[in-house]
Amino acid sequence: MIGSRKPPAPGEASPDDRALVRDAQRGDPQAFRALVERYQRRVYQLAVGMVRDPDEAMDITQETFVRVHRYLPSFKGDSSFFTWTYRIATNLCLDAARKRGRSERVEMDERDAEIEARMDPPSAALAGPQRAALNAELKAKIDEALRELSENHRAILLLREVEGLSYEELAQTLGIRKGTVMSRLFHARLKMQRKLREYLGEDARLPEDEEEEGEG
Repeated sequence: MIGSRKPPAPGEASPDDRALVRDAQRGDPQAFRALVERYQRRVYQLAVGMVRDPDEAMDITQETFVRVHRYLPSFKGDSSFFTWTYRIATNLCLDAARKRGRSERVEMDERDAEIEARMDPPSAALAGPQRAALNAELKAKIDEALRELSENHRAILLLREVEGLSYEELAQTLGIRKGTVMSRLFHARLKMQRKLREYLGEDARLPEDEEEEGEG
């Protein structure tokens, strides 16, 4: 099901999303297929980061677009199609994580690697086997720290730090107020810092937001 078409960058509305949505609402299967192909890979990556299981992530991705198709006639465009779809996927991920409540370790995926890269670890100057070993250990630490976060904190951290959603998009996707977005994101980052501080040192932190939109 996972296609290769590149979706719009986070926060950007595709110029023809609205046209495709209108056509899909009128029953055009090709328009709906185009929307699925545009966003299914990103939904899948979100699901993998949330539930930590590729097969379950695939199921969630499929269920997301089943629900998108089911409720598309009632979609009024108050938010972007991208945000609306992410909200459906995030809710499914949160439901799945709560039902399973699992604590087993899983191999770290590309999403965690993106978080690692943004954290600018002190191993950046190392090379060869030493750096590889250190990076592997850091990946394991990040994986462990992410798994120990609550579902809500893990979701908002992945959506902001990896997917790059704005505060407005986070509020729409998670169904919460902007003030709650700021508070929840702050506490999610703080918990990650505390969990990683022993490994990275006292200066361990996630990067400060570069985007101030929605914070006022």
